[in-house]
Amino acid sequence: QVPAVESGGGLVQAGGSLRLSCAASGRTFGYVMGWFRQAPGKEREFVAAISWSGGSTYYADSVKGRFTISRDNARNTVYLQMNSLKPEDTAVYYCNAKIDIRNSAYNPFGSWGQGTQVTVSP
Repeated sequence: QVPAVESGGGLVQAGGSLRLSCAASGRTFGYVMGWFRQAPGKEREFVAAISWSGGSTYYADSVKGRFTISRDNARNTVYLQMNSLKPEDTAVYYCNAKIDIRNSAYNPFGSWGQGTQVTVSP
């Protein structure tokens, strides 16, 4: 599998916004796509996911009301609009083009890209 390519990260002040993009390659038809993040010294954690149709979205409690996930199937791309950013959002953000959702657990099984760094200053 060819890894997805994430972009859009950067340095922003608390309260600011960023929009991440992820271009997936290969077949994504029918799959849930989404975002995860990993802060220094912590395990990778789920952030948000979206169904193939876009009709269902899922968010970690820590980002609900601040982040919005969307996708463009014609471009094989998933986006993450991040508003009201907090220093605790600082992490490397990764997307995954294939996520299995079972019993409220989000299990990625697609290839990981290099990620994109998001740094939020106080």
